[in-house]
Amino acid sequence: MLDTLVHIGSQGPRLPEWARKSRTHFESLHALKTDLRRLNLHTVCESARCPNIHECFHRGAATFMILGNLCTRGCGFCSVPKGSPSKHDMRLDPDEPANVARMAAHMNLRYVVITSVNRDDLTDGGSQHFAQTVREVRRVLPDARVEVLTPDFCGDFEAVARVLDAGPHVFNHNMETVERLYSRVRPQADYHQSLRVLDFVRKHRRGVLVKSGIMVGLGESGDEVYDLLRDLRAAGVDVATIGQYLQPTRRNLPVAEYIEPRQFDAYRDFGLSIGFKMVFSGPLVRSSYMADHVSEQARL
Repeated sequence: MLDTLVHIGSQGPRLPEWARKSRTHFESLHALKTDLRRLNLHTVCESARCPNIHECFHRGAATFMILGNLCTRGCGFCSVPKGSPSKHDMRLDPDEPANVARMAAHMNLRYVVITSVNRDDLTDGGSQHFAQTVREVRRVLPDARVEVLTPDFCGDFEAVARVLDAGPHVFNHNMETVERLYSRVRPQADYHQSLRVLDFVRKHRRGVLVKSGIMVGLGESGDEVYDLLRDLRAAGVDVATIGQYLQPTRRNLPVAEYIEPRQFDAYRDFGLSIGFKMVFSGPLVRSSYMADHVSEQARL
């Protein structure tokens, strides 16, 4: 059980070979980081310490993280820096939407993923800024497809609709884990609220591809994952991503278990059997990893 395993500094089980990622393409990584810093931009690839960062940056792919680099929530799995307006300067950068579009054009992207930190301190959750970023990218790159990976906006459907109405092709909101583990993994979120957000997206804009992702290895059972996949389908989700949780820093929750590759295959097969258009499932899968490929496969 996760409750008996979690403590700061826990080493957890040994990282198996199938969960390891070779790190190459350092020149691509450095060059893209330099360009991002020049425009005061952030990527979730860096802030969340994604194991796929070397590969994606070499491919010229990145997930832009907007609304700053400080999150107002303290999820146990996440290494994005935490902050509060009373202690930090968390003013929004008015140039950020245009700079994201400028960087996406510089990278010659044909598929742009935009995510953000949680900004519960803002009355609109940052949704207007999010929507403006989508509009800027679509203006500068009219032939590109745009995917958004949003927070729950505290269940504010007006905020969700504001982002949807800006015209993303794919709307992603991650569940992250099973219901039983929310109090430890996502203490400031609500399982059913996130499902309601996804259900609203499906009903508000029928043409958008709806997506959600989860991590495994946090102490969930297989049956709980199957129940979560059923809940996602009932909410109208088209695409699910399933990846192994990897502890990004010693301050984050330790890994409870490394899931065997065959179990990822079983989750994929079950998801497809209940109607998902695409289930991308594997140890190193992340919500935005190979997002262009996943979107294309779901549209076939």
